[in-house]
Amino acid sequence: MSAVATVVPQTSATGPRLAWLSDRGMGASILVATLSAAFGVLLVETTVFIGAVLQADPFIGDSETLAIVVGILSVLLTGVAMYVAAIVTANTFSTIIAGRTRQIALMRLIGATARSQRGEVGRQGLIVGIIGAALGLLVGLLASVAGVQIASGLLANPPVGFSLAQPFIVLPAVGVALTTWAAAWAGSRRVLAVTPLQAIGGSVERTHDEVSRPGRHIGAWVLLAIGAALLAGGVLVGLASPLGVVVAFFGGLLSFTGLALGSVLFMPPVLRLVGRLFGRSATARLAAENALRYPERSSRMAIGVVMGVTLVTMFAVALESVKQMMINQVEGEVPAEFFAPFDAFASVMMVLVAVSAVIAAVGLVNLLTIGVVQRRRELGLLRSIGLSNGQVRRMVLLEATHITVAATLTGLVLGVVYGWIAAQSLLGSVPTLPDFVPAGLVPPHVPWLPIVIIVAATAVLTLVAAATPTRLATRVAPVEALAAD
Repeated sequence: MSAVATVVPQTSATGPRLAWLSDRGMGASILVATLSAAFGVLLVETTVFIGAVLQADPFIGDSETLAIVVGILSVLLTGVAMYVAAIVTANTFSTIIAGRTRQIALMRLIGATARSQRGEVGRQGLIVGIIGAALGLLVGLLASVAGVQIASGLLANPPVGFSLAQPFIVLPAVGVALTTWAAAWAGSRRVLAVTPLQAIGGSVERTHDEVSRPGRHIGAWVLLAIGAALLAGGVLVGLASPLGVVVAFFGGLLSFTGLALGSVLFMPPVLRLVGRLFGRSATARLAAENALRYPERSSRMAIGVVMGVTLVTMFAVALESVKQMMINQVEGEVPAEFFAPFDAFASVMMVLVAVSAVIAAVGLVNLLTIGVVQRRRELGLLRSIGLSNGQVRRMVLLEATHITVAATLTGLVLGVVYGWIAAQSLLGSVPTLPDFVPAGLVPPHVPWLPIVIIVAATAVLTLVAAATPTRLATRVAPVEALAAD
């Protein structure tokens, strides 16, 4: 035991059973799972409450159509939140594994197998998911209690005998726990490639040449091709039936999954283009080179923001296109209050979709912080050759800006495209006045207010994401960093 203890330091694998929960990145992963589960629980309770409100209404109590529509939207939005959380969690665990390369190699050196090490990471993901799901269940129930109290006070006919003890609230909690476990397992596949010889190194991220080898991203290309075909099919089917939006939905899901899996191929060109906008100063060039030197790490940071911006922009464009088509069907001047219910519905939908964007933002903050911690040796070298604290701080801030700007531009373009496809596949066959012929080609309409809000939110996100990493980067002494493992 003493010989082993001298070779292997106390780590997440050799220390107390749950000591790994204090590792950097685990707290944010629990937060992501908590947000996803709470969001799902809140949507389930909201759906049941709306159904009870409709049944209590003396005019539409017998109609269950609206309740069914709200239920379908709740399922879709919960699925979107879990999808975003899964990708953020997988990227987080991939980054954590890169930082644990030496520890894993040391365990391999004394006889542990790669599969046992990966199994350990998978168990950690399951525990993170269970903790986050339990906390999310509690937070979702507390938020539901507050929401029901407020809504009951505002409604003329509040439902009588409504109970928050709904059996279906366990579904999003169980789904989040399992999704987090699966995401951790997927993000830990890198463990299988760690060799005992890497025990002499530190944090290891693959270079551009390693991640760009032919054949590494066949799955991403296949998903992208199938998704693009389904998107095109959804547009064509939408010219004959509104069910085209269902085909387009699966096309969007598969195509974006392909983009997420192959982000290391698609994001570097955008990062390179954006990097030219920051000038030729030493800190700007270092920030741009850091983003491109290890494209896997940069792409993992960017793809979460891309998802959030794409979702919000897609819903904004789709809803605005529907609204403009309705306006075109009304003769004369349209009273402002005519579209008040539609605008209220659109606002609620945008707020709900923004939850997924918040989950993605948490992922960016987490990954940027982990990245700075894992680069202590590099930061120490920069400090030792003359970079001041201010220059290091500007470099980290420019890196965050670089990634968020590239991700925002990509998300805006994808959001407009996906939003137009959604509107086109849904409205292409809708009869229009005055001859009741199908609408045919539906032009996209971009609402500028949500776009401005997205850009402003991105600027705030950049400052928030860079706050902790810049503080950590400037605290590292050159001598301490040069001695870091």
